Amino acid sequence: MAVGSETRNPLVVKEAKQVMSQWKYEIARELGINPPADGYWGYLTSRDCGAVGGHMVRKMIQMAESQMASKGTWK
Repeated sequence: MAVGSETRNPLVVKEAKQVMSQWKYEIARELGINPPADGYWGYLTSRDCGAVGGHMVRKMIQMAESQMASKGTWK
């Protein structure tokens, strides 16, 4: 993750920080992107970082839609 990005995009649920970080690495591996071992994502291309972030968002939307549909709160 680039320096300072946590302050621009704080997590709503602060307890999820570790899980989100771990998930980011899992998504990167799913996409065939070698995640940085030192945690600094600034050496990766913008395209690769964007792909990871975009895929995370798509998966979160899918999870939310599934959850809403199963509860019958979304019509």
